[in-house]
Amino acid sequence: MAQSEGPQIPTVMKAQFLDAFNKPYDLHSVPLPTLTSAHDVLIKVDAASYCHTDAVLAAGQMPPYPSSFPHIGCHEFAGTVVSVSPESPSSIKIGDRVGVPGRSFHPCGSCFECSAGPTPEDPDADQPGYSVYCTKSFNNGISAPGGFREYAVVDARQVVPIPDGFSAVDTAVLMCAGITIYAALKRCNLKSGQRVAIMGCGGGLGHLGLQFASKMGLEVLGVDAADAPLALARTVAPDTRVVDARAEKADAIVAQLGKEDGKSDRGAMGVDAVIILPEGQAAFDYGVALLKNHGKCVVVSFPEKGFHVSARDLVFRDISIVGSLVGSNKLLREMLQFAAEHSVKASIKTFPLSKLNELVKEYHKGDGGKLAIDFQLADAA
Repeated sequence: MAQSEGPQIPTVMKAQFLDAFNKPYDLHSVPLPTLTSAHDVLIKVDAASYCHTDAVLAAGQMPPYPSSFPHIGCHEFAGTVVSVSPESPSSIKIGDRVGVPGRSFHPCGSCFECSAGPTPEDPDADQPGYSVYCTKSFNNGISAPGGFREYAVVDARQVVPIPDGFSAVDTAVLMCAGITIYAALKRCNLKSGQRVAIMGCGGGLGHLGLQFASKMGLEVLGVDAADAPLALARTVAPDTRVVDARAEKADAIVAQLGKEDGKSDRGAMGVDAVIILPEGQAAFDYGVALLKNHGKCVVVSFPEKGFHVSARDLVFRDISIVGSLVGSNKLLREMLQFAAEHSVKASIKTFPLSKLNELVKEYHKGDGGKLAIDFQLADAA
């Protein structure tokens, strides 16, 4: 396909490949990808963030993905547009800085998801013709090549402009973690002043959630069960109550909240919504125990064996449980603008592309925050 290109685009690039499950990444030089659709744009990747899903995928716990090896991971990245199709219907131009979520690369435009559009129940959905939930689309980094490479082809409909003053690294970590926790908070459907608990508040999503929720005017309760994540949560949200679940039981927290609210009826005590980020059953149970009657539990994590749910909580306490995956491109733009306006930023440790395997080792320490590849860092030969 003919394309309009900026200056000095090389013919080869470096990329990190997964060659098999549970193996380290391998760095190779390969040809640049090419545009195949009028919606395609080529970006020079400036930053690529590591997500929990990258670890799950690399461990072989997301069948049938990747469908083949070698595979380039990373579904949250950011870069600068260097080439666009002359037939592009998008206003995106060479030199624009954009954030890239994994979804939705080459959506079909006609399935029930793409055709739906906004509804009173889902006013944040994208307009008909595009959906991040398209059942036939590809996901960069999962079912299609992702951002752990110097150049990437992305879909102009999936990207978001980077606000002035916001760096590529700060943007990349929000393209999955940011939109995921922001969408989960929206799913809680709370009003300013209501109370939300975030289980796993010191992790990559959790420490962003503390910031987003407080800036939304919500009363926030953070819960974690490890020293480093707890320390991070208390650093990024010093005015938020952060609970060590190892030291304080859920019932004790509920009693404290009831006393503060002047409530003595257990059904009226606790939080209005809880977001479940960890994969452990103990975190799920703790979170549900924090809820008032008629409260909402928003599940973001997806443990391989699932969660056990108490039917008594559903029936006798009227607890509702919903899942939350990502958010529309409309919501992605809203989230990034909100982050820029309210100075919501992740705690990030960066590495050069050649040190991706060191980044992965750091991730498995479980210290919280986000880890990212910064392509401006000097790379090893």
